[in-house]
Amino acid sequence: MDTTRVSSTAFDGTPHAPAHARRFVRQVLGEWRLGHLAEDAVLLTSELVTNAVVHAGTGVELTCRLDVAASPAKLEIEVDDHHPAKIIDPVAPPPADGLRASGRGLALAGMLADAWGVTYTRTAKRVWVRLELSDGCDEHDLAAGTPGLVPAPVPAPVEGLRVGVLVVDQAGTVQSWSSDAQELLGWRGEQVTGLPLHELVAWRGHGPYALTLADTLGLGRWRGETRMRHYDGSLVPVYVSHLRVKGQRSAVWMVVAADHRHVLAPPPAPMRRETGARIKDLLDQDKPLPELLETIARIVQVSSGGDAAYVLLADGGGRFGVAAGAGATAGLVGVLATGLFGPGRRSPTLIDDLLTGDVELAERLRARSLACAPLLVSGEVTGYLVVTAAPPGCFDQELTASLQLVADQVAVPVQRERLAEQDRAHRGRLTFLAEAGELLAGVHDEELIAALTAQLVVPKIATWAAVYLTDLAGMTRLAHVWHSEERHNAGLRKSLPAIPRTTFDDVRGPLGPETVLSFPLLTQGRSHGALVIGRAEPTLPLELADLLADLCRLVALNLHTAMLYARQATTSRVLQRSLLPMRVAAMPGLESAVVYEPAEEGADVGGDFYDLFTVADHWCFALGDVCGSGPEAAAVTGLARHAVRLLAKEHYTVADILDRLNQALLEEGEDNRFLSLLCGELTPLPQGGALCTIASAGHPPPLLLRADGAVRPVATPQLLLGIEADARFYVEHFELAPDDLLLCVTDGVTERRNGDRMLDDGDGLARLLSSCAGLSAHAVAERVRHAVETFAKEPSRDDMALLVIKAATALRKVRS
Repeated sequence: MDTTRVSSTAFDGTPHAPAHARRFVRQVLGEWRLGHLAEDAVLLTSELVTNAVVHAGTGVELTCRLDVAASPAKLEIEVDDHHPAKIIDPVAPPPADGLRASGRGLALAGMLADAWGVTYTRTAKRVWVRLELSDGCDEHDLAAGTPGLVPAPVPAPVEGLRVGVLVVDQAGTVQSWSSDAQELLGWRGEQVTGLPLHELVAWRGHGPYALTLADTLGLGRWRGETRMRHYDGSLVPVYVSHLRVKGQRSAVWMVVAADHRHVLAPPPAPMRRETGARIKDLLDQDKPLPELLETIARIVQVSSGGDAAYVLLADGGGRFGVAAGAGATAGLVGVLATGLFGPGRRSPTLIDDLLTGDVELAERLRARSLACAPLLVSGEVTGYLVVTAAPPGCFDQELTASLQLVADQVAVPVQRERLAEQDRAHRGRLTFLAEAGELLAGVHDEELIAALTAQLVVPKIATWAAVYLTDLAGMTRLAHVWHSEERHNAGLRKSLPAIPRTTFDDVRGPLGPETVLSFPLLTQGRSHGALVIGRAEPTLPLELADLLADLCRLVALNLHTAMLYARQATTSRVLQRSLLPMRVAAMPGLESAVVYEPAEEGADVGGDFYDLFTVADHWCFALGDVCGSGPEAAAVTGLARHAVRLLAKEHYTVADILDRLNQALLEEGEDNRFLSLLCGELTPLPQGGALCTIASAGHPPPLLLRADGAVRPVATPQLLLGIEADARFYVEHFELAPDDLLLCVTDGVTERRNGDRMLDDGDGLARLLSSCAGLSAHAVAERVRHAVETFAKEPSRDDMALLVIKAATALRKVRS
């Protein structure tokens, strides 16, 4: 009786054909009760139909053929196209472009199928794959689904079972040999004790990731088939269960005949057959890279039965970081390891107990069992698939091999998507950092920088953020917090520690547990604090970790600049204030008022200066304007003001003061550093008022306002100081009668501009002063200041200084 079952269909050569083929095969295998083969079969079908559509471009015929009478039973899937001239080279090398996903269907067939081939006819080309049903097949279901089929033979009877036990040391030397091993292989214990195990085992690895016998002996656990030498010289197929007990130097082998393998073999690991098509369907979808990686991690974690699964990707510097995770992840960030996960490890790895080799990694993963497989693209390790479990010894070599199949399946698509994502992320990263740099540029307030930093991160990267700042004394404080929902800011501040810690495991956000991560604010070897963020996601992609690290460096640099600015500003303020008198000397019988406004925003002192002080029985006053601005001008300002005061205290006349100061400026040797100066003395008169002795070195002449409202200049401008070494200066005298007022100004008043007009055009300042008759010195000073301010809409670009002195009543002599 013919027990072969056949089901066929045909499709047009369109992009929809692979999807239709997958549905057809899944339905047929469900009817035939071969669900355990569906995943591999659907994956292989998809690859073969896709190749036929892409390369042949014709209609496709699909046939599923089940032969349950064969030993073992087998399933064949055939894909026919009508382009026989398109020859398939079964030994063609892989494409030179390692990122191409095409051209890998037959390589996949070689990994998943038990056999495959190509048949050519005059009008068609047939590519077929074969899957044997011996593994995981329920013979009674097959018999029920196929009339007349006799169930396949059951395993050998238990009565003939012999379980040989042998102990092998670290060097691979046999130490003991049980009696069952003698019955199974014919060797007596004394004959094999001391022999190398490789002389008794005909070891032959299979596949590109096969282990050597020495590698296998180093594993904690391994199961598989091999052949061992009988005493009579024949090779006996056996099934071996290898176990190395933790803390023991020797390994134990339990050996049974191959037909008794079911005694030692574990239940079939479903990972390869269950995940293959799910991964294939996933790769057929157009998902963003983060979602793609998270889905891969979730599929691997569920299929392997591990506590957690991770996708690690290379960062370009030989390091590997967590790009996605599933299961009991621990919020891993950035570099995971460089030892176990390195660019040179090109084969899968199984570790029974991480605590025996890498305690730090075990603590970070919160696991002891680990299996990993590299993602290989053109021979280069681009990442890893990792599965972990908390107890030791949870995984075996079979799972590791299945994990490698999944890794090979996803490596190229992931790398292709990652390169595209990296290009997009790089552009976005540059844009983000440019915006952050523009926002922080010119900000010299540490508190404002902290606030801006938190708002840059939330909600783009994190649910909430906190910024800690460290001052020059090394004291750290919580400066600013920001939550995506502002009503939680107060609660967040209460939940955070006042001083940042290296771990935030006990921190709970206002909305519940979150992954809390800390990034230092470091620049030039100095810590300026830390950026702490909270995220709902358990892992932080490596790209985001790098972006946050760049942002923290930018923030730290701005904090460093702000610190230097604050220090310099404080120093400048102290120095600038020293250029002006701490207080104006009180003059009995005289009223004085001063207005001083530097043009530079935030400056305390500009290029103008003034002074008013007592010397013996009279008073001295000075008002000057240094050419230029900046530190050099400030230096001349300091020299001039202190020189005038010192010379006056030494009883030099006004003319001598100007002569000596002129020589001092020329001796400094500064080019174009000249100075205009108005210097005078006030000597009280018995009848009231004062005798004023005054000289003007290139300065706007002072104006005298008489009690009757008449205004006239009272000093003739002479040569500027610092111009000519042979210059000689003279003084002029006038009487400041009671209720007379003297107005001294710098060119910031007289040359205040509004378009082409200046305030003093047409004796504008004199007319303004004449309207101030009867006003106090302070009122006159305020009226002049207001007139200067409102003369034009634009703010003044020059410093302004004015000194007002008014004789009020009869003067008393000043005591020496």
